[in-house]
Amino acid sequence: MHYNDEKDYLMRMMKEAARVLFSVVLGKQYTQVELEKEAKYQVSGKRLDSYREMIDQGNINEAENMLLEDIDYNNNKEVAAAILVYQYIGEKDEAFLRGNGYSREEALDGLKHLAELAGYQEVCDVFGAEVGNQ
Repeated sequence: MHYNDEKDYLMRMMKEAARVLFSVVLGKQYTQVELEKEAKYQVSGKRLDSYREMIDQGNINEAENMLLEDIDYNNNKEVAAAILVYQYIGEKDEAFLRGNGYSREEALDGLKHLAELAGYQEVCDVFGAEVGNQ
C-alpha cells in the first residue's frame, strides 16, 4: 500500500470507528448533525472547544492527556465527547499532525484505547482486525 493510500485508509477507518463507537455509546444513529450540537458534550465540565483550541495550537498530546485523565468512562456523554475529539484530531492534515509530534495512527490507537476503557472492547476488536489487514 502506498503512503497516500495508507493515509486515506486510516482517515476512513478513523471516521468509521468514531461513527460506530458514537452510535454504540449513545445508542442512537450518529449523524453529521452531532457535530453541530457538540456544545452539549463536555468532559468534566470542559467543553469540546477547549480541546479543539489546544489541538489547533499544536498541543495535541497535551489535549489527549488532559482528556483521558479527566474523563468519566462510565458517563456515555463524556465518552461521546472524547470520540468527537479523536475524530477532530483524525481530520487534521498529516503534515500538521507530524509537525506536532502526533500521527493519525496514534489517533486511531487512542480511539481504540478509549473504547476499551469505556467497556466497548468488542468494537475495538473489529477495528483492530481491520487496521491489521491494511
